[in-house]
Amino acid sequence: MPRTEIDRIDPTRRPRDRQVLWMKWRDLLFLHWPVPAESLQPMIPPGLEVDTFQGSAYVGLVPFTMKGVRPVGLPPVRGLSNFHETNVRTYVHHQGRDPGVWFFSLDAAHRLAVALARRTYHLPYHFARMFLEHDPPNAAEPSTPILYSGVRVSPNPRPASYLIRALANGTPHPATPGTLEHFLIERYILYAQARDHLYLGRVHHQPYPVQAAEVATLDETLLAAAGIHRPNLPPIAHFAQGVDVRIYPIRKVDESSPSTPPVTSHLPPRQPHQS
Repeated sequence: MPRTEIDRIDPTRRPRDRQVLWMKWRDLLFLHWPVPAESLQPMIPPGLEVDTFQGSAYVGLVPFTMKGVRPVGLPPVRGLSNFHETNVRTYVHHQGRDPGVWFFSLDAAHRLAVALARRTYHLPYHFARMFLEHDPPNAAEPSTPILYSGVRVSPNPRPASYLIRALANGTPHPATPGTLEHFLIERYILYAQARDHLYLGRVHHQPYPVQAAEVATLDETLLAAAGIHRPNLPPIAHFAQGVDVRIYPIRKVDESSPSTPPVTSHLPPRQPHQS
């Protein structure tokens, strides 16, 4: 009998819903570690199941910067529309469909953005002092290292900080469906919970221009603050220079518009099993 897989292509298509925000995500560093799914499932709300690739779940640490954040129909505002962000995440699905992201924490260097995101999107945002800087150009290197750092200010849990220095290498390319790279990076759905209700939000952008990355420095306590034990392994590291992003309203899961059909495969038959 043909096996069934979660459809990971349909969520990448542009939603039919009305768009509410524009923003640009730049200098994204994706760091991931494999972890047992059973260690994460108790931290995930009922109704969601930890998503796995070839039997393994993953936790991610993703620092980047946001530019041009603004509601549809309004221009960016100097001092309000640009700020850094870092999130700690894993991957989930809802009843075998709509594979997306579950955030354990999101740190942002903008108090108003933190307050609005906590209230409107029910996401665990924290205000942090954050820093992102490209090293001076070096003729010996095809790309320059980037330094990411941040210290959480409020609310708890603390301490929560990070210092990461990484270098992108290789040629940017879209991730191939069915690969681990695609599983980790091409995510267009987020989940949140508030007052025992489960919510789903959508974003849309072109596929990430993904490159491999080398991590020269990694000192962080964000995962520990989220209650996650980070494996003593080098991270799986990717870099993306950036994408322009459409943001859509967040809705209760039982009220969200129809999306990915339940557990049917739109992938070529030779793709690795993903559950």
